[in-house]
Amino acid sequence: VQLQASGGGLVQAGGSLRLSCTSSSRYAMGWFRQAPGKERNFVAAISHSGASTEYADSVKGRFTISRDNAKNTVYLQMSSLKPEDTAVYYCATRTYYSGNLWDGYSVWGQGTQVTVSS
Repeated sequence: VQLQASGGGLVQAGGSLRLSCTSSSRYAMGWFRQAPGKERNFVAAISHSGASTEYADSVKGRFTISRDNAKNTVYLQMSSLKPEDTAVYYCATRTYYSGNLWDGYSVWGQGTQVTVSS
């Protein structure tokens, strides 16, 4: 399984971006982010069917994860962006089924930079 993330860029605070990740994964997909000098953190995840989602508290109400399995694509719609959202965003998937969407991701994409200016 290979993952390809895209859609990052530079945006002003309050703006929006949509990230995409193409993958043929048949399991849950997640988005993570890593700011300079910090560890990589969970952002959002979605089950293969799309029926279940989870979000980090810091992005709830601002970010929406979705997937289109016909297009092998997972999206992260980011709105009301803040400077603290600046990071490299990674998509990831697992190689097994689990009802827990928060961890167990072992296959990673290359990352896409999101920069939010104040």
